[in-house]
Amino acid sequence: MDMSSQRELLRASPASEIPQLAVEITAALVGTGPALGFGDVGSKVAPKNIAIVIGTSGSTGLSKEVGFTRTSLLASAQASNSFLGAHIGAQWSLLLPVTHIAAVNVIIRSMEVGTLPVDLRNFDGDYPAVDFTSIVPTQLFRALNSDERLLRHLQSATAVLVGGAALTSSLRTQANNAGINTIETYGMTETCGGCIYNGEALDGVDFAISDHGLIQIRGSVLAHGYINSASTFHDHDGWFISNDRGEIIDGRLHVLGRADDVIITGGENLSLTAVEATLSVRYPELECAAFAIKDPQWGQALHLAIVGHANLTEISHYLEAALGEIAKPKGIHLLDSLPLLGIGKVNRLALAEMVEHE
Repeated sequence: MDMSSQRELLRASPASEIPQLAVEITAALVGTGPALGFGDVGSKVAPKNIAIVIGTSGSTGLSKEVGFTRTSLLASAQASNSFLGAHIGAQWSLLLPVTHIAAVNVIIRSMEVGTLPVDLRNFDGDYPAVDFTSIVPTQLFRALNSDERLLRHLQSATAVLVGGAALTSSLRTQANNAGINTIETYGMTETCGGCIYNGEALDGVDFAISDHGLIQIRGSVLAHGYINSASTFHDHDGWFISNDRGEIIDGRLHVLGRADDVIITGGENLSLTAVEATLSVRYPELECAAFAIKDPQWGQALHLAIVGHANLTEISHYLEAALGEIAKPKGIHLLDSLPLLGIGKVNRLALAEMVEHE
């Protein structure tokens, strides 16, 4: 291996204080220190032009180490601040674990406006007011249903970015009615996190729909590639092709759900995302997830996981009336919490394994 084309890669401690992380990130960006790894990163070296590496795993559980150049990280931070109107001195808060690109983005956005984020990861007491913050839908749900301290904090912000998983229209309406200015973001680790805000591309970003109905993205925010894999990162035209279905209406992107969230049950197609969205309209206070298990009669049988207590019979009848007989759950499971994949997405594979191993 030609070591002259490599640089040392050190894994950042998720427990580090924000000032220390800011120093380390700055050194990685300007090239005076090693590249920094966040999350599940096992590599010890990275290409010389890589500043930050984010470890991420999809529904398959296969770990990918996504490498970012200084250029893509700064392009993302500057485009986000520009969209939000965040000027010098604007204050962000950090409510996300520093193992994901979303948290790293908050730190870099803050540094770009000459501040450091208020660290609320393990904060005791009332949260201070800030200009901007970034959360996942689960946190928004809890703020609206049980966490008064978080609710007040989100209400204080000029804008709250919500991403990492699908934001249902009913949850967003609840938030807006509660005085929270939510901005729905779309993106993934490979696109330096959210790069499409409220269906609108950030500066330097393009989106389109592929011939197979999948969302594709290209632009200055794209990661350099996977440093632990030779798998293709984007096509010859520079598009990163996601695994999400979408459509463009009046120039805005509408995300329809993952391509692999459609199950075949009883010979008919059923979208798990549609099931969850339908439930959120009638039961906005319900924290739940739809998933499927293999079944000799149905092929794939629809199941629901629900946090806490609920009228299971009523829920079952409601889904059947709204979406047809195929949407009547074959099993409903009450849990203390939903297993998560990363910081926002429900781990449907873990739910299926839990039921299959009962």
